[in-house]
Amino acid sequence: MPQITKIVITGGPCGGKSTGLSKIEEHFSALGYHVIFVSETATEMITGGAVPWMGKNADFQKALLGLQLHKERAYAKWAGHLDRDKILLVCDRGALDNKAYMTQDDFADVLSDMRTNEIELRDSYDAVFHLVTAANGAEKAYIENKSNNLARTETPEKARELDEKLIAAWTGHPHLRTIDNSTGFEAKIGRLVGEIAGFLGEPEPFEIERKFLIKYPDLAALERMPNCSKVEIIQTYLQTGDADEERRVRQRGRDGYYIFTETAKRRITGLKRAETERRLTQAEYLTLLMNADTALRQIRKTRYCLSHANQYLEIDIYPFWGNTAILEAELSDEGQRIDFPGFIEVIREVTGDLRYSNRALAETVPGEGD
Repeated sequence: MPQITKIVITGGPCGGKSTGLSKIEEHFSALGYHVIFVSETATEMITGGAVPWMGKNADFQKALLGLQLHKERAYAKWAGHLDRDKILLVCDRGALDNKAYMTQDDFADVLSDMRTNEIELRDSYDAVFHLVTAANGAEKAYIENKSNNLARTETPEKARELDEKLIAAWTGHPHLRTIDNSTGFEAKIGRLVGEIAGFLGEPEPFEIERKFLIKYPDLAALERMPNCSKVEIIQTYLQTGDADEERRVRQRGRDGYYIFTETAKRRITGLKRAETERRLTQAEYLTLLMNADTALRQIRKTRYCLSHANQYLEIDIYPFWGNTAILEAELSDEGQRIDFPGFIEVIREVTGDLRYSNRALAETVPGEGD
């Protein structure tokens, strides 16, 4: 069977998605990938005459989501028969983009009608890459594009509002990356390609993160934030026989809906680690649990995934700590600046402090602030 990786390219109006899709095909075809694109379903329906304003929005969204999922399944099924080692299935917008165009009640109605749930839809993709609208950070370019494109009707304010809704819709995915407008447009697209390459492991999959001990946050306030999503995690370490390698399996989800993954990590520097990850079926996950390292306890934690200032922050709440928590920020490069939300009170950075690694917590529970 070929290795199929399914990713989403999303973003606000005039974010660079069309150019990005072209560059993705050019770059990854040269690396030996067979690149397959699933076209944007909303545009397909609207240009075909199925316009949402002629009926109820919820009915349009049900039809859109049904068609979108059917297309993704069909493309993936066809790709599975190809005699190719590496296949990149690129979705021009994904299932959770639809959430940004609905009320919460309509979204719940669509999920019920489709007999699915938000976690299953969101986490069916291996990674999500969001291109921030030019209206946020490159407003002059947005206005110029809008004047030359009659289909672009959103004001800069509306574009920014939609952009935030799209980011919020995908927040909670384990591999969400936001590409902002802090550089010129060509460099922005280059960063998109670089983020995808890093995720795919071309040339090698690196994870760069910084970790901070913080005061216990206001959980009720976090849960009220539209750009924050709560997930439950159970992490089990496996026997490896190699002191330099860490292998673990993870159950991740919420409200009875979970995905399962296996991760292998090898440290390169204090901040950088080589990491590979693969999705598991529930049966594979249960089989691997039989190889659990019984010298280590399972780690259970609640994670709050927070999109803030074009950054993706993860706040881990452990049941054995009542006054502190851990905040992790995944970075594009080791020198990237972190912008903490005002309600986060950092005690100190603990990047590289092995006492605060999940593996160390599986060995023994240190006192808070130690």
